[in-house]
Amino acid sequence: MTIIRKIANLDKLVLFIVLCLIAIGTIAIYGATTETNLDGLHITNLYLFGAFCIPMLLLALFDYQILLGKLSYLFYGIGIGMLVLVKFTGENINGAVRWLSIGHFQLQPSEIAKICTVMLVAHVLSKREGAKLRIIQDLLPVCLIFIIPILLIMKQPDLGTALVFVGVLLSMLWMGNIRSLYMVLFISIMAVTIGTILWLYYANFELLSKVTEPHQLSRIQTFLDPTSDPDKSWHVKNAIIAIGSGGMTGSDGFFLRKGYIPYAYSDSIYVVIGEKYGFLGSAVLLLLFFLLVYRMVQIVMDSRDLGGSYLVIGLMGMFVFQIFVNIGMHIGLVPLTGISLPFISYGGSSLLSNMIAIGLVLSVSVHKDEIHYI
Repeated sequence: MTIIRKIANLDKLVLFIVLCLIAIGTIAIYGATTETNLDGLHITNLYLFGAFCIPMLLLALFDYQILLGKLSYLFYGIGIGMLVLVKFTGENINGAVRWLSIGHFQLQPSEIAKICTVMLVAHVLSKREGAKLRIIQDLLPVCLIFIIPILLIMKQPDLGTALVFVGVLLSMLWMGNIRSLYMVLFISIMAVTIGTILWLYYANFELLSKVTEPHQLSRIQTFLDPTSDPDKSWHVKNAIIAIGSGGMTGSDGFFLRKGYIPYAYSDSIYVVIGEKYGFLGSAVLLLLFFLLVYRMVQIVMDSRDLGGSYLVIGLMGMFVFQIFVNIGMHIGLVPLTGISLPFISYGGSSLLSNMIAIGLVLSVSVHKDEIHYI
């Protein structure tokens, strides 16, 4: 297939949705940073988007099946190597060591590791050619591939990103034709873990405080009982009130202007949209996210290559989990954690990984009728 034909076959709907999301994110970042010491950050966001369009388009035109071959092991090794490197040379920001400084750009290796892990697992699962996954030969290696970056990220510490890996793992195993019994066991283990945390919180708080980090315990406590510590639940309570004050069409952004919403330009960007643009603004954003996920499902169904299908499923799981958690934590559905809203939150590393993910999705769409044996 010629380059011209590949360009013509690019999924126009996906590109349009991404452009709309970037536009909404840029407007929200402007609203969150104007007349502050971060004024102009929306311009930087546009520059980053323009720069990251290059790797996105290159990946879209490149045959993803070559990347899912033996190269996937190399990329995974690079991702793990970066996570190890950040432990020794990373920059400490707000008590967490998650970033590598590359000139004036701060790269968060965990964002790149997500993509690399999905690529390798897609390659491993595709070898089964749709057959039921076996415990020793298939499930164990796949879980090990995920566990290594999860443990390294937990050490940073970054519970939010580690949980994204868990969400992606479950989505890929489910579509990888795992036996229902195994999936029930996975879900049961998660349910027991959550139940144990709840039991410890209400029956043996002292023991829970010994087995969790202070910041993790604080988030559990403020989620289950916001009145227990008004200072620690301040962020979430203000976020809920701010979103509610937006009404149907939005308000003047009182909570945003008064600085009651921490990190409004990054992790809390949804609060900006909810307060300044109301229910209608939030509804438009959620509709765009729904259309993006729906289109990715269609790409999975149209692909003739299992590796491509697994790749898109993993990336879709990554997007869905981040969207649910980021919005959920600001309306009291899940505990507060550091997860960005794809394409909306400001963040170079996050935007880069999202653009790479879209480039891979577009590549699967462009090469959907091609099957190689690598």
